Amino acid sequence: METLVDRLRDSGALAKLVGRAPSFLKAIAQLPAMSKSEATVLIRGETGTGKELVARAIHYLSSRAAYPFVALNCGSLPDTLLEDELFGHERGAFTGAHTRREGLIAEAKKGTLFLDEVDTLSAKAQVDLLRVLQDKRFRAVGSSVEREADVRVVAATNAQLDHLVRASSFRADLYYRLCIFTVNLPPLRERKEDILALAAHFVEKHGKAHRPELKLSTEACAALMDWDWPGNVRELESAILRAIHLSEGDAIETADLALHAPADKAQASVAEPRALSFQAAKRKAIEAFERDYLSRLMADQTGNISQAARIAGKDRSDLGKLLKKHSLDAKGFRSPAGPGV
Repeated sequence: METLVDRLRDSGALAKLVGRAPSFLKAIAQLPAMSKSEATVLIRGETGTGKELVARAIHYLSSRAAYPFVALNCGSLPDTLLEDELFGHERGAFTGAHTRREGLIAEAKKGTLFLDEVDTLSAKAQVDLLRVLQDKRFRAVGSSVEREADVRVVAATNAQLDHLVRASSFRADLYYRLCIFTVNLPPLRERKEDILALAAHFVEKHGKAHRPELKLSTEACAALMDWDWPGNVRELESAILRAIHLSEGDAIETADLALHAPADKAQASVAEPRALSFQAAKRKAIEAFERDYLSRLMADQTGNISQAARIAGKDRSDLGKLLKKHSLDAKGFRSPAGPGV
């Protein structure tokens, strides 16, 4: 019998929301109803549970689907830049404002504005957002003219906003404006039955271009099921992406996943045979570290060499040489068509 989720996936709006665990299906069951409304939605869940994907599903199921979906991480900008990012500015509004600039509210006109990590907003930014939600109006920095804010706001947080309200660090009136609808995404450890389906999805997504034959070994599947996934679906995707590039055969093995065993399950092991000389063992350990580090780094930065070089504290050319040394192609780490599940 075809379920509601099957019908939604057929429409394409929820195609990237992989999973059939009861807790997950319960979380997304009301998305179509929410999408018919213009009211704000608050998506709650731990880091890496797929909050932006849910926000996109709400957008693409709504009457605003033909218009922009614009995302902003509220924790990435200080107050002064956040105001400019949201509202834009007029020419001459401040030093360096040589031209007029539209903000994200204007860019998202008739569409959806997604505010991630909304709990990180400062007191001033909370007031500014509350005004937009209440009055549906905004004013660019340096302008005396108010404009209509024709956007639907979807917010996300990995914090307990009601706790922050009680601690007086988040405005109660803003909280109640944001949580007209709520979506509570379960962590991956509470939807274990979805792990292998998600892993297979990521193997196909990231491996089909250059490793279409690649599969997960039985031992690797067992390791995936045994891991608690503190980083949730995002951590799982990173592990699979890393394994695709570390794997040398037709199957991803446990070692390719580079998962570290939980402390209560860890067993002592000897990394190198005693027959190896100290120098040989050291060289082999360094090579293994370099390859693992580079794979993790490039996966986290989705193949952006310049950004990875800045994080590693190396020149871009030096990082490029290291990638070449370990036969790692930056292009293989780039996610096709947007964020992961």
